Amino acid sequence: METFSAKFNIYKNYTKDLITLSIPIMAGNLANMLINVGDVIVAGRHSTLTLGAISVASAIFMTFMIAAVGLMASISPVVSNLRGERKTTKNLFRATVKYSLIIGLLFFLLVLLITQHIDKVGLTPDLYPLVVEYLKISSWGMFGGLLFIALKEFLQAYEIVVFPNIVTVVQIFLNLFLNVALVFGMWGFPELGVKGLAIASVAVRTMGGLAVFFYCLPFLKGRSKRVKTYIKELLKTGWPISFALFFEFLGFNITAVLVGKFSAMLAAAHNIIITMTSVTYMFPMSISNAIAIKVGFANGEGNILNVKRYSLAGIYLTLLFMGATALLYYFLPEFLLSLFSNDNTVISAALPVMNIVLCFLFFDGIQCACVGSLKGLKDTKPIMITMAIAYLMIGIPIGCLLAFRYNIVLVGFWTGLAFALFVACIISSSILIRKIKKIQKAK
Repeated sequence: METFSAKFNIYKNYTKDLITLSIPIMAGNLANMLINVGDVIVAGRHSTLTLGAISVASAIFMTFMIAAVGLMASISPVVSNLRGERKTTKNLFRATVKYSLIIGLLFFLLVLLITQHIDKVGLTPDLYPLVVEYLKISSWGMFGGLLFIALKEFLQAYEIVVFPNIVTVVQIFLNLFLNVALVFGMWGFPELGVKGLAIASVAVRTMGGLAVFFYCLPFLKGRSKRVKTYIKELLKTGWPISFALFFEFLGFNITAVLVGKFSAMLAAAHNIIITMTSVTYMFPMSISNAIAIKVGFANGEGNILNVKRYSLAGIYLTLLFMGATALLYYFLPEFLLSLFSNDNTVISAALPVMNIVLCFLFFDGIQCACVGSLKGLKDTKPIMITMAIAYLMIGIPIGCLLAFRYNIVLVGFWTGLAFALFVACIISSSILIRKIKKIQKAK
């Protein structure tokens, strides 16, 4: 039996591998989220109505964007598994680009279709025209946004993570500049309000996609005869991830839309809390990406020991971070909220929800790490089923009951989301344990 010291030394090395790989990924993910944070801050400084409008519009747009990203998320685990099997993969670059653009076209048309029926949501009259305007413009960002994600995933499979994440950092400042210029009408630009936020979003996503594409031009030298097999594997692994992300973001974003039915002030408060928790989520998500790559390579090699150790190391690392974050949320809630809005009414409405946020931080981290391992094992259907159960059957119904029947709006909806994450944590960890045991028996 291994001593505690021996186990610690073993997992220290696996943890170090995950940290080394995940730090650039985290920088990129955090930068990507800070782009959205920039939108929220600028919108909040413009007006509470503008902030409420992009809260609802972003919720709708990002629900579909995230579903499309799920189809891109299969690229790194699939390519990592192929690399573990010692198969040539660089010549799959062309297929990856085409795949992203086709998916981009599909979701671009889907967002435009949804925009035609926003009136059925029942938004307040002051929010409705602004939400429609934002969606019609921002839908064009699907192409550049998905191209960037696809190529970033492709490079991550080779553990090339620095350049695409540097691009994302640059996007923060470009987005902030364009937001200020176009929303407030600075430096010779017209004052466009919500429309300016949408135009800035499209420009930043397009430029990011093109930057990474030109970086990847050396991959254009080869062609593969396994394109159909590759695309089939991407879809097989990716569509459950897509639906899983769709269900997860649907839970949060349906909440945003429903809150918008009550008032713009509550929608603004809800958007601030989502933004804060999304920033927090960047760390476990980055670890999850690193786990998927390492587990995918180990799975391709047939090394079940490394599959187990990278999975456990990822869970331990995530729990450590989420614990530190929980302390920050507990002791400095008002300060954190004031970073996003100077409206005391909005801050007062959001403050009670911070206690609920503490409850699901740990469960969110564990389920995220487990999802990374399952992605690496290319066993993604259980992830989809878990998210559907957690959010559609538990989280949203509880939130609606508390909000519409008992008039507990923000606290009610976030209580439902907390239960959803708790269920997702229990189910995903159980599935991962059974999956690893099954692989061990097969060997």
